[in-house]
Amino acid sequence: MSQNNNLSVGAAQVCVLGYATTGAREEIPLERSLGRVLAEEVRANRDQPPYDVSAMDGFAVRSADLTSGGVLLTVIEDIKAGDLPTKTVVSGQCARIMTGAPVPSGADAVIRVEDTRMLSVDSVEISVPVTAGNDIRVRGENMREGEVVLQAGTEISPGVIGLLATVKRASVPVTCRPRVAILSSGDELEALDDPFDAGKIPESNSFALMAQVQALGIEPVRLGIARDDPAELATFLRQGLDYDVLLVSGGSSVGVHDHVRPTLEALGVTLHFWRVEMKPGHPLVFGTRGGTLVFGLPGNPVSSMVCFEQFVLPALRRMMGHPTAFRRSIRATLAHPIKHRPGRMEFVRVTLASADDGRLVATSTGSQSSGDLCSMARADGLLVVPAESGYLAAGDAVRVQLFDGSLYQHAAGFVKENA
Repeated sequence: MSQNNNLSVGAAQVCVLGYATTGAREEIPLERSLGRVLAEEVRANRDQPPYDVSAMDGFAVRSADLTSGGVLLTVIEDIKAGDLPTKTVVSGQCARIMTGAPVPSGADAVIRVEDTRMLSVDSVEISVPVTAGNDIRVRGENMREGEVVLQAGTEISPGVIGLLATVKRASVPVTCRPRVAILSSGDELEALDDPFDAGKIPESNSFALMAQVQALGIEPVRLGIARDDPAELATFLRQGLDYDVLLVSGGSSVGVHDHVRPTLEALGVTLHFWRVEMKPGHPLVFGTRGGTLVFGLPGNPVSSMVCFEQFVLPALRRMMGHPTAFRRSIRATLAHPIKHRPGRMEFVRVTLASADDGRLVATSTGSQSSGDLCSMARADGLLVVPAESGYLAAGDAVRVQLFDGSLYQHAAGFVKENA
């Protein structure tokens, strides 16, 4: 086993991401691509728009005829979106045109209908002057044939799906999602469908982890609960090691009944570190066997979830092909003092609210016990207390890592690179 113990958060993140390789690619139907990540760049298959089109309902005109307002023009045809013009506009003429319709030959501007007055079915008065190019969307304004319109690594959003349909991509090349297995361990655990037992602890970790994985668009497999028996644990772990990522909750500490680390090693898993200088989440194990990433997460529910946020989530996003791995962190103002013993980076569950001056104010959710899931359920994010800090005063500027699932950034934002 590697002796890389008591790593800083930054160093542990670098280690994990060093083993998180982007998955293979697959082709899937456009209709099922929402939330996936493009595995290759996408190019335009045509100019868009394919010709100069009107940006307004109005009249296609010659700007040379309209150097001032109060000009009468003859209407020579009506052009709807989808029509092709049949006539050329010459001096003293115009064409009625709808939004998205092609601009006829001879016309170089569009006057919106609000700036006109119909005098008869074929005569219109233009009340304002106009310059060439007014309210015309020129050919290729949105995209040119052969132009790269989407880069590899783009997450497919509703807007991206619309763009893919525009360039006629009925199937989409995406990065395969990793297969994730989740295992809980411990004799003290009571399964969700077990009879109520006041002496047991309800098993919640696998469900919270399941939801954290599902929030990334991955459907994990819950393997169940392994009791504190090395043979039974080994049977479950063998199943989990067939997946791309295995999350094991509990049993990773140093007690005599904590069998996860030695059992993993016996199954051929190389342990790269155990213990990280953080609170909560100190007893974290990370290892690999072949291409499988193995995380031994703490048994306390909040510790398990915080470790997922800092290490598992970035790894899964990297494996899914996302160029950004970490949740976004923002600046906020601390509502109250926080005492902190230097040595470990601490993640404090907080809510965020806007002050009258527009600042975001961070307030603790209450108890910071690693077993208090209520504090996690109420939190908007994690306030990051640097390892070297000894005390944060009310009014201090702090960094908060958001739980908002749509916002990510390139770096963790609270540790130096390669720390």
